[in-house]
Amino acid sequence: MFKRIIARLDIKNNNLVKGINLEGLRNLGDPKYFALKYYEEGIDEIHYQDIVASLYDRNSIIDYISYTAQNVFVIISVGGGIRNNEDIDKVLRSGADKISMNSAVVKNPELIRIASKVYGNSTISINIETIKTFKGYEVLIDSGRQKTGLDLNKWIEKIQTLGAGEINITSISHEGKKQGFDINLYKMVKKYVSVPLIAHGGAGDIDHILELFQTCDVDGVALASILHYSYLEKNILLDNQGKNYFINTEKEMYDDKKISINKIKKILKKNGIKVRI
Repeated sequence: MFKRIIARLDIKNNNLVKGINLEGLRNLGDPKYFALKYYEEGIDEIHYQDIVASLYDRNSIIDYISYTAQNVFVIISVGGGIRNNEDIDKVLRSGADKISMNSAVVKNPELIRIASKVYGNSTISINIETIKTFKGYEVLIDSGRQKTGLDLNKWIEKIQTLGAGEINITSISHEGKKQGFDINLYKMVKKYVSVPLIAHGGAGDIDHILELFQTCDVDGVALASILHYSYLEKNILLDNQGKNYFINTEKEMYDDKKISINKIKKILKKNGIKVRI
């Protein structure tokens, strides 16, 4: 099977945002621009995440899904604020290929069984936000703001039994820091996950992605900062001052590395990782 390179677009108040450890969010611009650019550059999948869980009773992210489905012809997944089959139906009818749930299924695990029976396992992806504690790994919800007391291993076992078709794990302590993935986490989880496993949180260089695939054999990687700052158009930014100083600095760092989706895939392929080019 081909390994998937996934672009993760976190949405808040109609803007693409990015932070560190799911906090300190910075506005990077119009999500539609990035989605179209990533499609043109060869991304395998695009994931929209409404990080304030505001999909319910709000149609702004629905508009993004509809636009993307009409202009981008790769798999589209959507997460955030999906609480029931009505929400799932709305997202799928808007053009998404699959949905991702976290907070709602922690509060009501049976939703996984119900949704997978109606829409099929392959349509139901479970997003897990986790952080390492002295006892192991704990599951968090609400974009990492709320602890649950759930043990990661036990939670993964349960959601697979209920019918999860895919598992996407975000390492909160690594997310946005660009210092590499939590390799021990994904190596541990891969041993007992029987559905596709997606890793998210920590990519700052192509070597980090290569190491992840070589050592953990995950099925895909969800990328944010490493793509967003590499593809950020200079004319989108305001003067290089105030809150934009950090954004400009990040972009200049990735400009020097000349990271692109095509370059990521070529290096992976050169090192024996099976990817679509």
